[in-house]
Amino acid sequence: MSVPIKIAVAKGDGIGPEIMDAVLTVFNSVGVPLQYEFIEMGKTYFLEGYGTGMTPKAMKVVEELGILFKGPMETPKGKGMKSINVTARKTWSTYANRRHFQSLPGVDTVFSRAGIPIDITIVRENIEGTYGGVEHMNTHDVTICRRIISRPGSEQVIRFAFEMARKEGFTKVTCAHKANIMKITDGLFLEVFQDIAKEYPDIQSNDIIIDDLAMKLVARPHEFQVVVLTNLQGDIMSDLCAGLVGGLGFAPSANIGDHIAIFEAVHGTAPDIAGKQMANPTSLLLSGLMMMRHLGFVKQAAQIENALRYTLEQGVHTADFGDRSIPFSTTHEFAQSVITNLDKEPEFSKPRIAKDGVPLFIKPLAATHQKMMESTKDKANKVIKGVDLFIESSEPGEAIAATIQPLLSSGQKLVTISNRGTLIWPTGSVFTELVDHSCVRIEQEQGEMTQNEVFELLKKVGKQYMIPSYELLRNFGIKTGYSLTQGQ
Repeated sequence: MSVPIKIAVAKGDGIGPEIMDAVLTVFNSVGVPLQYEFIEMGKTYFLEGYGTGMTPKAMKVVEELGILFKGPMETPKGKGMKSINVTARKTWSTYANRRHFQSLPGVDTVFSRAGIPIDITIVRENIEGTYGGVEHMNTHDVTICRRIISRPGSEQVIRFAFEMARKEGFTKVTCAHKANIMKITDGLFLEVFQDIAKEYPDIQSNDIIIDDLAMKLVARPHEFQVVVLTNLQGDIMSDLCAGLVGGLGFAPSANIGDHIAIFEAVHGTAPDIAGKQMANPTSLLLSGLMMMRHLGFVKQAAQIENALRYTLEQGVHTADFGDRSIPFSTTHEFAQSVITNLDKEPEFSKPRIAKDGVPLFIKPLAATHQKMMESTKDKANKVIKGVDLFIESSEPGEAIAATIQPLLSSGQKLVTISNRGTLIWPTGSVFTELVDHSCVRIEQEQGEMTQNEVFELLKKVGKQYMIPSYELLRNFGIKTGYSLTQGQ
C-alpha cells in the first residue's frame, strides 16, 4: 500500500465547502492515499486583515507540503486588495497554469451536437506579463501598466508545455503570441519557444497570432492540442476554450511550479446558491484528478474519470446543465452517483486508460531566507544609446521640441516625440488626438550615453516638465532593445 501523502486543502468561499466535501468523498471512496490538512484561506481571512488572504500558519503548511487543493475563492471588491488566487500563484512561483478542456458526455455544446470532439490543453505563463500588476498614474489622464516578459520566465513555462506534451502523448505544441505588434515582449516569448522547440524533434511545433487563434478555436478547435501563451492572453483564451466545452464548471486548472503546485476550481463562488446543494462539483473533481496524476495516482484517477463519464452518459446532472426533462441531482447526490459507478467505464466516449509512470511531484525545498534568482547567461555588450522621457504636457509636439532642443548637450539629438505611441514630431497629422502624456526620445548621435549624462538631462528637462517616468534606450550586442514609434 502506498505511503499516504499529506496535502493542504482550502475549501474556499461560497459554494467551495460543499463541492470540496463532495470531491473528497469521491477520493476517499477509491482509497486514494491522501491525508488532508485544512488551512485558513479565503475571503474571511482577507477581511480579518491578512493581505494574502491566508494566515501565516496556512502559508507555512503549503510550503511544507508542496501541494494545495483549493475551492473557488472570492477577493473582496475595492479597497485595493489583490486577488487571493493570483497572489498564491505568484508567491509560490507556480509559473505554469495548465487547463484541460475536453468534451464531456451529457454536456450539450455546439461542437457536441456537430460530433466534433474537443481535447485542448492551454498552458499559460502564470507569474509575469500584464498580470505583474505593476501600474502607475503618470498624469491625471494617463495610467501605465508594465508588461514584463522575461527570458527565464518564458523558458520555464514553454519547457513545461513540451515536457507535459511528451509525457502525456500529445504530438503538437502551438505558441500563440502578438509578436507582429509587440515585437520585443512577445518577440522574446516567441524566440524562446522556437529555441526550445528544437530540443523536442518528436513534437510538431508551430506559432499563431493570438487573434487568429481566437477565430480558429471557435471555427476549428480540433486542430489544436497544446497551446502555450503569455499571461493575459492565456487567461482570455482559457475562458474561450471553457465556452467550447460547456463553461467554467467543466474546466479543471493546475498551477505548477518546481516546488509547489496548486489545483483549483477556476469558476466563481456563486454566493447566491451557496449552501443549497445545487453547485456542480465537476470542475473541482477534474482538477483533483489532475492533482492525483501529478502525485502519481494514475490508476485511481482513471477509475474516477471513467465513472464520471459514465455518470454523465446516464444523464445525471446538477442544476446548471444537462437534460431538463431529467430531475437534477444535488451536489451530494451527483458525487454519490460517481461513487456508485466506480466499477464502470463510459460506453459512448473513450475510456481513460491508466498509464504507469513515476510521479511528477517534486518535494519542496527546505525553507531558507535566501530568495531564488532566475537568470540566463548574458554576454552581450550593453550600450545606452539614449533615453525616452515621458513628460506631462498638453502642448503639441512643435512646442515641446522648441523647449527641449536648447537643453540638449553636444552630440545629443531630439529624435521623435510621440503621444500614446504615435509620432507627433517631427512629422505627424493634425488628426492625431493627444493626451497630456508625451514621450520625448533623445539619442546620442555618436557613441553611447552614460547614465550620469541621462541624469543630467533629467535635471534639465525636469525644470521645464514633470517627468513621471523614463526608460533607457539600450542595445544588447547587435540587438536593439527598444521599439520604434508608430509612424517613425
